[in-house]
Amino acid sequence: QVQLVESGGGLVQVGGSLRLSCAASGRTFSGYAMGWFRQAPGKEREFVAAISWSGGRTRYSDSVKGRFTISRDNAKNTVYLQMNSLKPEDTAVYYCAANKFDSPDYSDAWYEYWGQGTQVTVSS
Repeated sequence: QVQLVESGGGLVQVGGSLRLSCAASGRTFSGYAMGWFRQAPGKEREFVAAISWSGGRTRYSDSVKGRFTISRDNAKNTVYLQMNSLKPEDTAVYYCAANKFDSPDYSDAWYEYWGQGTQVTVSS
């Protein structure tokens, strides 16, 4: 079992930045790809970014490409999401998830473990 805990969310103004962290504990998540997803009120959960175990492969949604950066520190069992140039439409609960097949996939169906989420609110 892998436990994931997100942190770093909060209230930020348009154009600001936040860095989300996702700490993994429990059994090792060695070999797992990690992803970030988000869900805004009244909307379905959507893919944001994903990264392979080595960090050599990343994938981003078109809506965040060029503004967000996913990274990981396997020694710390932590994945990060650096969010820059934030927009009101980025407001959502952000979730991290683990995919044991080491594929930075955009489909949430591949992710076995999920965190509880952290709220990000971008005010205009």
